[in-house]
Amino acid sequence: MKFFIDTANLDQIKEAEDLGILDGVTTNPSLMAKEGISGANNILQHYVNICKIVDGPVSAEVIATDFDGMVKEGDNLAELHPNIVVKVPMTKDGIKAIKYFSTKGIKTNCTLIFSAGQALIAAKAGATYVSPFIGRLDDISVSGVGLIEQIRLIFDNYMFDTEILAASVRHPMHIIECAEIGADVMTGPLSAILALINHPLTDSGLAKFLADYNKLNG
Repeated sequence: MKFFIDTANLDQIKEAEDLGILDGVTTNPSLMAKEGISGANNILQHYVNICKIVDGPVSAEVIATDFDGMVKEGDNLAELHPNIVVKVPMTKDGIKAIKYFSTKGIKTNCTLIFSAGQALIAAKAGATYVSPFIGRLDDISVSGVGLIEQIRLIFDNYMFDTEILAASVRHPMHIIECAEIGADVMTGPLSAILALINHPLTDSGLAKFLADYNKLNG
């Protein structure tokens, strides 16, 4: 399972990279705004700065909602760095744009997916990744992990190369459950990734080891 971090914060990306387990980064306009990044040139430079930290896919989202605008933005984003993946919304024009990019060899991430049908259409168009938002589905009492399982079955049935990127991950159990059912990638906050490291029995066990050592060597 690949681990992506969902942020535009360079310090958090560096911290995740230093762990040695980071495979990529996803971002969106909301995450950019959270970091105070505004203006087209500043946003583009920020993507480049992210690519300098992590040697893996970096999803950069188009702002346009029409086909021509998506194509123009996507082409410009793809030229920034070889690791850029053009992030495109799940809309009719978005699917057309994904097909366009796939014929040019430009990697894409189809975002805002909330159904298996949407994932199937994106895979048919040649998306590199599909991003089901499992946390947002959970928010409306629909099983986000259940959707991942459904998409996994469909993609395996027809041997799609498109990777399932579990997005809107909120906590460590989301990560574990997605790993159990075969999601190719997860993307979430640094806090969810770091939470996988911690366990109270590890803490108490280490404390006991150190206490026993100090009794004999103190």
